[in-house]
Amino acid sequence: MYDIETKRISRLIAILMQLQTKRLLTASKLADRFSVSVRTIYRDIKALEQAGVPIVTEEGRGYTLMEHYRIPPVAFTESEANALITAEQLVLKNKDSSFIKSYSEAIDKIKAVLKHSVKDKVDLLTERVYFTQNETDERTSNHLQSIQFALTNFYQTAITYTDEANNTTERTIEPFALLCTQEKWLLLAWCRLRDTFRFFRLDRIYKLTVLSEKFEPHNLNLQGYFEQYH
Repeated sequence: MYDIETKRISRLIAILMQLQTKRLLTASKLADRFSVSVRTIYRDIKALEQAGVPIVTEEGRGYTLMEHYRIPPVAFTESEANALITAEQLVLKNKDSSFIKSYSEAIDKIKAVLKHSVKDKVDLLTERVYFTQNETDERTSNHLQSIQFALTNFYQTAITYTDEANNTTERTIEPFALLCTQEKWLLLAWCRLRDTFRFFRLDRIYKLTVLSEKFEPHNLNLQGYFEQYH
């Protein structure tokens, strides 16, 4: 359920940005842009109006924003923008597909609010920065985004996990921390099956479901974990 709501919120923001950059947009064009039905776009427009966005409907022509209405600008310095673009090149080498997609969409939104002078320099930097630590373009996991959500909202998570000995088990875990080493994402979680903390490689998680049940946050941070358990 949270995936559906997250996608809807992301789409609402994207529609608002589209309205800000275009003079007039039809429901059918928006539906094609976001791969949803025209009826869904109607509901999205209504939701934006209820949130106070002054959308003007021109009968038979489409939607536009009331003149002079603008989303409050986000200001990035040139060095901040460059840092984000450099980080983007590192992220693109990551092997989790959900992470790649979300970060790329975020970078597109950031680029949309950069001043032209900074944007030109950022585009140049994008072409001139390259990292080679990922030997292939293969994506070996797609659960990172769901795990991040479960970790920060304290949701129990069900996984199907295969260990190095090729033994497959069904487990309920409590996500605690994420670590990235040698291009592999590791999830540190409290394993209810083993009644202790365990590390799980994301590329060995073959099925993951964020459950509706929450867990009590563990009373330690990552540094405290290493001090207590190592």
